[in-house]
Amino acid sequence: MNTRMRCAAATCIASVQLVTLTACGGMLPGSESTSSPEATKGDDVTIGLLLPEKDTARYEKFDRPIIEQQVEELTNGQGRLVYANADQDPKRQSRQMRSMIADRVDTIVVDPVDAHAIAPSVRAAKKTGVNVIAYDRLAEGPIDAYIGFDNQLVGEVQGKSILDALGDDATKKSKIVMINGSPTDPNSAQLEAGATSRLKLTVTIAKSYDTAGWKPSNAKEHMERAIAELGAENIAAVYSANDGMAGGIIEALKDSGVGTLPPVTGQDAELAAVRRILTGDQYMSVYKPYTEEAATAAEMAVRISQGRDIEFEAMTADRVDSPTAKDIRAHTVVVEPLTRKNIKSTVIKDGIFKVSDICTAKYAAACAEAGLTKGTD
Repeated sequence: MNTRMRCAAATCIASVQLVTLTACGGMLPGSESTSSPEATKGDDVTIGLLLPEKDTARYEKFDRPIIEQQVEELTNGQGRLVYANADQDPKRQSRQMRSMIADRVDTIVVDPVDAHAIAPSVRAAKKTGVNVIAYDRLAEGPIDAYIGFDNQLVGEVQGKSILDALGDDATKKSKIVMINGSPTDPNSAQLEAGATSRLKLTVTIAKSYDTAGWKPSNAKEHMERAIAELGAENIAAVYSANDGMAGGIIEALKDSGVGTLPPVTGQDAELAAVRRILTGDQYMSVYKPYTEEAATAAEMAVRISQGRDIEFEAMTADRVDSPTAKDIRAHTVVVEPLTRKNIKSTVIKDGIFKVSDICTAKYAAACAEAGLTKGTD
C-alpha cells in the first residue's frame, strides 16, 4: 500500500499559530468553529484504546499508560479510558471495537492488527457517531484521523544504515537478507519499500521474507532458512523491520556459529535492542518517539470528543491516503536512527530509559566504553 504524507512548511507553521491562538481562547480572522457551544462536550468524555499485541514491549510499557495519563490530565480527572488488547487476533479486536461502540464511547483510538479486517468495525462506529483515530498503523474505513510515523522514511533510514555500516564493501556482490513485518500490517509494506529504495541500486537483496505477527520466533525461522540457503558467511547484512525480530535473527546467526555478526537493523529502540547495540550484536534501531505519539493521540481523541474542532484540525495538518479513503487528516512524528553514538541524546535524554535501566552488571563494560555511566541520566 502506498501512503502519501503531505505537510507543506507554510501549513505546518500555520498549524502552530493556530494552536497558539486556540490555546489563548482566540480565533483566526474569518474562521469560526463548526461546533456550537451547545454541541461541545466538557471533560466528561470516554476514550476507547485498542492496541494490537503485547510482544512489542512499548505498547504496555509506554503507549497505554501515557495515553491513560494524558486523558486524565486533559479532562481534569473526569475523562475515562477503556482499554483492550487484541493479542494479535484481528477477530478479537473487531469484537473489542464493537463492544466499545455498543457502550457508546466518544472516540476510539485503534492500532489495528489487520488494517483491512478492522474496516467494517470502523464503518459501524461512524454510523453510530463514534469517532475513530488510527494509531501507529493506518486503518481502512472512514477514520477521522491518523497519527503515526512516516513509515517509508523509517525504512529508508534502516536501508541507509545498512549501506553506512558496509561502507566501501557495499557492492552488488553484497547479499542482504530482508526480514519484513507482518503482511497484515500496512506499515510493513511501506517500511520494505523505503528500505528497498535505498538498497536495490547498491547491493543485492538475496532473500526476503514476510513475518506473520511480527513474531521473533518466526523471524528466527526465516533467518535459519536464509543461512541454510546462502551460508552465514555470505550474508553481508540483515534488514530486520523491528527490534523484536532482530533478537530472533541474531539468535539464529549466533546458533549458526558465525564469527562476526553482520549488521542487523531494527526499529522501536526497545531496551533489549539498546543493549544489543551497545555490545555490537545489533547495528542500529530507529528511535520513534512514541511518548510524543501517545501523548498527541490522547489529545487528539479528547479534543475531537469535546467537539473542539479548531484545535483538533490544528493538530492534524498532514494528509494521508488509505486504500479506502483519500486526504485523511494526519499528524506525523519525526524519527531518528539510533546507534551506539547517540543513545544518550535520544532514549536517555527523552526519559525512555535511565542509564541504570540499560547498564546492569552484564553491560557495564560496554556502557563504560560508550560513555554511559550511572549518574549521567
